Amino acid sequence: MNSPSNPITDLATQILERENQEKQAIALLLDRYLARNDQFLVQKIEMGGTEAYIGSATLEWFASRVRFASRLPLFRQKFDPEKDNVEIDAESIEEIQQRPLDWSRQAPLTQYLAARTTHKFPPVLVVVNQPWVDNPNAAEWDASGRAIKSAADFMALDKDGKVGLLNVSPDVTIFALDGQHRLMGVQGLMELLQTGKLPRYKKDKKPSGAVITIDDLRQSYEIDPAYLQNLAKEKIGIEFISAVVTGETREQARRRVRSIFVHVNLMAVPLSKGQMAQLDEDDAFSIVARKVAVTHPLLKDIDGRNPRVNWDSATVAAKSTVLTTLQALKEMSERYLEYKFPKWKPVGKKGLIPMRPDDGELEEGIEEFKQLFDYLTTLLSFQRLENGAETPEMRRFNFEKGGGEGNILFRPVGQVALAQALGILVFKKGFSLKTIFEKLQKYDADDGFSGMESPDSLWYGVLYDPNKKRVSVAGKDLAARLIVYLLGGVDDDMERAEIRRAVAEGRTIEDKAMGFNSKFVEPRQVGLPPILS
Repeated sequence: MNSPSNPITDLATQILERENQEKQAIALLLDRYLARNDQFLVQKIEMGGTEAYIGSATLEWFASRVRFASRLPLFRQKFDPEKDNVEIDAESIEEIQQRPLDWSRQAPLTQYLAARTTHKFPPVLVVVNQPWVDNPNAAEWDASGRAIKSAADFMALDKDGKVGLLNVSPDVTIFALDGQHRLMGVQGLMELLQTGKLPRYKKDKKPSGAVITIDDLRQSYEIDPAYLQNLAKEKIGIEFISAVVTGETREQARRRVRSIFVHVNLMAVPLSKGQMAQLDEDDAFSIVARKVAVTHPLLKDIDGRNPRVNWDSATVAAKSTVLTTLQALKEMSERYLEYKFPKWKPVGKKGLIPMRPDDGELEEGIEEFKQLFDYLTTLLSFQRLENGAETPEMRRFNFEKGGGEGNILFRPVGQVALAQALGILVFKKGFSLKTIFEKLQKYDADDGFSGMESPDSLWYGVLYDPNKKRVSVAGKDLAARLIVYLLGGVDDDMERAEIRRAVAEGRTIEDKAMGFNSKFVEPRQVGLPPILS
């Protein structure tokens, strides 16, 4: 005998079955609509009086269907098809509110997508245009020149008109307002996948150096070919706005789109080099620099003393109390460790971007760089900081207000030059840090690093420009070569002669050179100091 049914249970079962049926029906309808490439499922939103539609598209579709903003009909008369940029002149300047495309960015962006498994591009903003928009006689314009419909053809699927299908058929043209360089990178990826190679360009799209090939990426980053091919089907978020909305004149539409053009670019402030060094989780040299900056006693923040590291700016002002910058530490890390970890810097190999090494290798790099700073703290110049000296007085030139020691170790350019030289000596030539710093301690105690503005200093004309009376960043590499020489790392007579000639050139004014005795001599009479013992 069957037990009587429970009405409540039966009702619940019926509701669940109906919900499942409705979900299945929705799924079938969506499959039917979304199987087509001429429409996207989008959500309608509104912000600041501007309607927009948010959806997504495959990278393949994005690269083939979206065009650069410079190709908008508005810009056609001044458009340069070779560079995909607008020629700026007196007529076009009022119309153009977008920075020119920088084609040197394509290769790094493409490599980022191809080589980083955790890659991610933020959504792009595009404008949807219809053929009738650029035809003032089209039926879509009324007698007063106002649009009777939107250029964005949206079909709502819900009663509130918030979710629906956006027409992206081939006769609809789509232009990137924000995300042009992302478009450039995705187009480069498609070219790489289709042809096996990608040209590298300068900013103005002139060829620059060797092409990047899929084989380069496979060898450098151990990429699976199947992974590369699947990239084309990955999706990127897209926000669509209409070139013209109902009730607008063409001039009103142009002003609205141009205004959005300006605002999205003003909001996109590029990161400084210091900020990049703070945030970069793939560049090993940045990671090492950050770690040592926050942990080493010479650099880390300690209560009761001024901060030692400028985390943002790439330069140090004469009055600044910081010792260095994060950008300088990153460059020191790179120049010191590049011979120890050559794979950390594939940039020199056909422009490939670096990849994060494994944790074990990173820890080894951190320890090596930390050890360098352990030895740096043995120098009298840095020990004086612990005895009350302030960085401005160590950094300033003697002739500046308040006077100073003009010590190259308190200038980022001098710090980087020293790190570069020591990297060559330790990891390329096999010198020991212990032996090196036994010599440098004596040299520093004899004021060898100080008084760079004085003619009797080795750094006069190298790291100090006597004509402009300021630090010479251009002398960084020569300063590194000089330090290698001083520490006995130059065996070749020809190289020694080249260093001497470069030092003489830096100290030459017209046809006379400033000797180390503060008297003018013939350039060939400028020699080099003895090697440190």
